[in-house]
Amino acid sequence: MLKKKIIKIGKKKIGAVAIRLLSKTFILLKGDRGYIMCGYLNLKAAQKFRDAACKIVGVATIEDALKAKIHSCTTQARKLGIAPGDTVRVALKKIG
Repeated sequence: MLKKKIIKIGKKKIGAVAIRLLSKTFILLKGDRGYIMCGYLNLKAAQKFRDAACKIVGVATIEDALKAKIHSCTTQARKLGIAPGDTVRVALKKIG
């Protein structure tokens, strides 16, 4: 099952995707400058590719993701002012 949604954060539009895999749901929230992803995110790879990427955990839906806090993030995300513990909505403003 695939669910897509556009989330408005101020004047910015964030693309959200939820894909039900065999055992868990893959969640991705993508802005113009970076993305937030569920536990499937390989932060080492994102860091290597110099992506502004943030990881969230314990989410099963897009709605859960919007209520979550940042678990970890790449150096590039930190340069945008995002840190572990920030809310997803705050991070979305910075990656939008």
